[in-house]
Amino acid sequence: MTDATETEIRRIYDGWHEAVVARDLAKVTALYAEDAVLETPLIVATRPELGEGILRGRAAISAFFAKGFATPANGLGRWYRTGLFFANGRQLVWEYPRVTPDGDQIDLMEVMEIDGGLIRHHRVYWGWVGFKQLAALRR
Repeated sequence: MTDATETEIRRIYDGWHEAVVARDLAKVTALYAEDAVLETPLIVATRPELGEGILRGRAAISAFFAKGFATPANGLGRWYRTGLFFANGRQLVWEYPRVTPDGDQIDLMEVMEIDGGLIRHHRVYWGWVGFKQLAALRR
């Protein structure tokens, strides 16, 4: 694993958010390594047939985003973030906080391991508001 440069970290931090908000599948997919791993409880809530909430490989991650992007706005979040993040050359971490200037949103923590300028491992941690939304999706 090689440390990412500040430019690579900023490209992923800005690019991932922009791609998800714009529902740009090609842009978000290009940020992941070919053998990347994505872990999120949203997988279990929306695609229980996929099992444990872990996707392996860029193709599987791309297919997951494609399905999500094709779904009309589901109210899971407004995607507000503060602009603050932590990066140490190998990990990139930021929060989508519950409380925003426009009211509550789904509270998430994005944790990404970066290698070679790409996302190698991505974990999404859901807060209480998010957990309640996930539980509602399962019903």
